Amino acid sequence: MHAPDMAPTAMFRAYRAATRAILPLAYRSVSRKLSAADVPPDRIRERLGHATLPRPDGPLVWFHAASVGESLLILTLINRLAPRLNDTQFLITSGTATSADLIARRLPPRCRHQFAPLDAPGPVSRFYDHWKPAAGIFIDSELWPVMLAQGNARGVRLALVNARLSEKSVRGWAKRPDTARFVLNQFTLFLTQNARTFDNLAALGADPDSLQQGINLKSTSDPAPVDDTVLSQLRDALGDRPVWIASSTHPGEEQIVLAAHRQLLADHPDLCLLLVPRHPQRGDEVAQLISDQGLSYARRSAGQLPGDADQVYLADTLGETGTWYALSPLVFLGGSLMPIGGHNPFEPALARAAVLTGPHTTNFVETFPPLIAAGGAVEVADAPGLAAGIGLWLDQPDQLQATRDAAIGFVQAQQSALDAVIETLCTRLALEQQDA
Repeated sequence: MHAPDMAPTAMFRAYRAATRAILPLAYRSVSRKLSAADVPPDRIRERLGHATLPRPDGPLVWFHAASVGESLLILTLINRLAPRLNDTQFLITSGTATSADLIARRLPPRCRHQFAPLDAPGPVSRFYDHWKPAAGIFIDSELWPVMLAQGNARGVRLALVNARLSEKSVRGWAKRPDTARFVLNQFTLFLTQNARTFDNLAALGADPDSLQQGINLKSTSDPAPVDDTVLSQLRDALGDRPVWIASSTHPGEEQIVLAAHRQLLADHPDLCLLLVPRHPQRGDEVAQLISDQGLSYARRSAGQLPGDADQVYLADTLGETGTWYALSPLVFLGGSLMPIGGHNPFEPALARAAVLTGPHTTNFVETFPPLIAAGGAVEVADAPGLAAGIGLWLDQPDQLQATRDAAIGFVQAQQSALDAVIETLCTRLALEQQDA
């Protein structure tokens, strides 16, 4: 237990009471979303803390992530920790059906997945009563007060890894300084993405002894898997046609991407765009946008391959990004032309791709500026800029290769930091003592 001298604040007690009161409404909402994604009813009840798997014997380390990107980081950490902790079991929790599906595809040995309990006393108590983790490792910005306070009270050693707080979140916590200090001091360890988060956590009252500045650990993620069979099928279908990729796009961005593609087709009439919406369930919506632009397309979710006349290949499926990046090294990364905050550039860079990004990259403020400065990425602002960036790489292979080399060089320089993170987790959370 990290902060035995800190009593719960009145605001925390009010929050805890409120979560108990609104639990039926909250559960109804998340249940609808998971049901719509075809999650079985018994698994949906995991959100109430009802486990669907037995607890394994021996020490157990629990990892929690919000969604897909954070889940990938967890898998990398477990793959590095497992050889060192031979007798330890691992539990991953997340909140979305998409993340659950991705984790199921890549689940390491000695590991299992459950949906996270809602942050209310009943679900959280049932969760801890069943799983009894020795340590809990949260990713990015997951601050669930009831979950943290109960864990710390039960002696669970807690860490926030790859810690990141948005400016909006910082402003919100700053209005409640006593509660912020109480919640933050449930943690034994913070490993921050950057100096800004380190300073913000310190200003909000985190114990200075718990703070440690790191890097964005998404740079250390393992490369996304490649399905060689699908890759071969696509290469056969496309032949010698050039391909560029627009990955993790959001509403409002597909129109810009498709407008850029129309410009590019004037000089490269056989060019194919591989369009990967961030949320595959938007496939019908994006297909209509393609038709509205007067472009022909094939659709991955329908089991189709691009034909000679198809100008766009709509990749509206999950978990195949690594295969797409293996197909083409020309990648625009979405979430950046709209004020979304950008997406992880390390995954395409690890695939030795050159990266184009829009200007809205606040989620990776410590990453994109040095990556761009190193020559591994290029920032664009609109459809003409996007078309110009892709067109340059199509017309000047040497420039494309130089950008690819710079991108992979930047990422490889970051990866040595992972060994230090594993050492810190083992030491500060006493993981090896628990494993002995």
